[in-house]
Amino acid sequence: MLCALIMAGGKGERFWPLSTDEKPKQFLKLLSDKTMIQMTVERLESLIDIEKIFVVTGERYVDILREQLPRLPKRNIIVEPVGRNTAPCIALSAFVINKYYKDASIVVLPSDHLIVNEDKLLDAIRSAEEFIEKNDNSIVTLGMEPTRAETGYGYIKSGEVKEEISGFKIKKVDEFVEKPNKEKAEEYVKAGNFLWNGGMFIWKCSTIFKLTEKYLNKTYNILRSISEANGDEFNVLLKREYVKVDNISVDYGIMEKADSIYVIPCDFGWDDIGTWHAVERYRDKDEDNNVCVGDIKSIDSKNNILVGKKKPIVVVGLSDVFVVESDDIIFVGKKDDIERIKEIKKKVIK
Repeated sequence: MLCALIMAGGKGERFWPLSTDEKPKQFLKLLSDKTMIQMTVERLESLIDIEKIFVVTGERYVDILREQLPRLPKRNIIVEPVGRNTAPCIALSAFVINKYYKDASIVVLPSDHLIVNEDKLLDAIRSAEEFIEKNDNSIVTLGMEPTRAETGYGYIKSGEVKEEISGFKIKKVDEFVEKPNKEKAEEYVKAGNFLWNGGMFIWKCSTIFKLTEKYLNKTYNILRSISEANGDEFNVLLKREYVKVDNISVDYGIMEKADSIYVIPCDFGWDDIGTWHAVERYRDKDEDNNVCVGDIKSIDSKNNILVGKKKPIVVVGLSDVFVVESDDIIFVGKKDDIERIKEIKKKVIK
């Protein structure tokens, strides 16, 4: 039995000022007339019933989540009292899911990625599920064939082929590699056996429990104790005890240490919508290569990112800038400074 776990607790600071602590990027319409999390859930529903799709998020986002996903059962919203990174987040969610679907297989996905060929993604997930059903204690991650020397992503070094299912080669993972510099990224692309790490994993609840107990024993014991409670007692324990779990990512805490981990090389048109540059890659552009969202008047201007909300924006004689209007602020800057948005935000909002 396959369930989905969508992680939707991030703050999306690199999309400030449109993305805020109150309404981060997963709840924004960055690429279409649907929000990022709505797009994620819709693509999964071709494979997994809505009753088996779970979302883990922070307390402050529960109301907006219910508003944007009204068909999602209330029980399927898993709430972290505080953010403690992805390893405890996934383990907590596995304990909750396991109560409803004993030892289910879980595909873990971010809430804010672009997938161009959704059918190919679903086919890869099916193949991964078939593999883990036959190979106890294994994990399969989806690795994206790199199309450029990207320094903003982690990489997966793939090894020998273990099996082929429905045309997908399932390879042993030799190594997880953190975000490289430009020179290293170019080496990885040329090598041909490195894939982008998209943060998508397929594994069984029992595997999550075993590996969390082995590598993050304190976290496992705390979460197991919480999971044994029900109703109000569960919520009381969760709020009191969850802050004590390890604050660590699943990559560092488990994936880099696990033995039976495999990767499927994929080419379904994936991108991490992490900065305004990603929006620029996929939004339609005018004849001067401007991205124009909202009521925009662009005169003698080119290669700009122009995002309006309530007021008309007029840009004259400018190139390679971005202008973003939110409810609270109008942000104007050079596109070269997009990578510095988190740093700039700290100077503006104190």
